[in-house]
Amino acid sequence: MTVEFPLVEDYFFAAGIGPAEMDELWAQGWRHFGPFFFRYSFSKEESQVVQPLRILLDAQATEEKRHRRLRRRNADIELRVQPPVIDAERHELFERHKRRFTRNVPDSLEDFLGPAPGSCPCPAVELAAYVDGRLAAASYLDLGQNAASSVYAIFDPAHSRRGLGIATMLWEMDYARSLGKRFYYPGYAFHNPSSMDYKKQFPGTEWFDWCGRWMPL
Repeated sequence: MTVEFPLVEDYFFAAGIGPAEMDELWAQGWRHFGPFFFRYSFSKEESQVVQPLRILLDAQATEEKRHRRLRRRNADIELRVQPPVIDAERHELFERHKRRFTRNVPDSLEDFLGPAPGSCPCPAVELAAYVDGRLAAASYLDLGQNAASSVYAIFDPAHSRRGLGIATMLWEMDYARSLGKRFYYPGYAFHNPSSMDYKKQFPGTEWFDWCGRWMPL
């Protein structure tokens, strides 16, 4: 199927942006790593149309069976919501996490979180998951006025059976909902099937059509 879309490729830098403005940027397809903001409608690396996604948190009242099973599988995890930190423990977890990749291997955690991940460009929290006192996963969540946006998540491949990539999304949505947020932005996926499709499995998911409209997925 031929997909018609405007070609968009924009970026800017900003060290501090207010909550309402962050909501508006996310609603227009923007994301950021540290102070670097970007949006693009076509991935040259993947030769795919990019799909910014968001999830209506009100639609999560009835959770799917697979997600309930995932929660039970991780019932022993100690979850801490705290200010983001980048330390030796997280660097070690990132090094284990990036071994999962055979292409587009990330360089460093700082590339995604920037020099001040708790405040630049907006307030953010870390959701840290511990198994038997050892850090097994960490995800980073931006907080806007009415929305929250996932920045990046890392997890230990030794715990792959736990499905921590999906679990961190569930925990982020739980936290955003507890704060009364309306939207959760899980990041980009692609129009055609790809390894990013795990982000599309939640009720209430919408995609941005690059013409200013959010459409049911």
